[in-house]
Amino acid sequence: MMLSEKYKMGWGKRNTLFSLFTLFMWLFRGLFYRFFWHSSNGLALIGPSVKIISGHKLSVGKNFVVEKGAEINCISTKGIQFGDKVTIGSYAIIRPSNVYGGPVGIGLKIGNHSNIGPYSYIGCSGYIEIGNNVMMAPRVSLFAENHNFESTNSPMKDQGVTTAPIIIEDDCWIAANSIILAGVRIGKGSVIAAGSVVTKDVKPYSVMVGNPAKKLKNRT
Repeated sequence: MMLSEKYKMGWGKRNTLFSLFTLFMWLFRGLFYRFFWHSSNGLALIGPSVKIISGHKLSVGKNFVVEKGAEINCISTKGIQFGDKVTIGSYAIIRPSNVYGGPVGIGLKIGNHSNIGPYSYIGCSGYIEIGNNVMMAPRVSLFAENHNFESTNSPMKDQGVTTAPIIIEDDCWIAANSIILAGVRIGKGSVIAAGSVVTKDVKPYSVMVGNPAKKLKNRT
């Protein structure tokens, strides 16, 4: 709804001015942050309390939006790359590496017109690639690594991790509270139902449900 329409419905001049001021601040933060990024091809809107670490490893396209409280850690070998019209939801976390030390992760690439939902976690120490037109609901988790635990003679936290890529192809819908584990490829046009845990590859145009996720039906 446009601000003018809200005003006609009793939105009020004070609320209209506040909305305009809020938009200005998002624009201002976007202009400021861009100086520290590797590249930016257009408008960026940055909400309050956003944390972007090592922005020189970040490349973004047009109309990039990061909502309140999100964290983007760009410490990675391939960097973090976003296409056009990508939105990172409130309090989402993108984390390829631990900022306090340890191995450097690989990174993340997201195509055009895709989003990360609020409160989602993208653990991209292994490479993660998300295609175009991918919808991701709130509290989705992607983990491109697994802790090693074979030895019982040392703590698991000292045994390191094994990474494997996650690929989500174009036009997928990842519903709320889903978990996608390392080494998984989700085929084009697939739907991952809410609360599913995906441990194996998903064929294109599949509808997956459950823990572990199993195929319910085809979309076509």
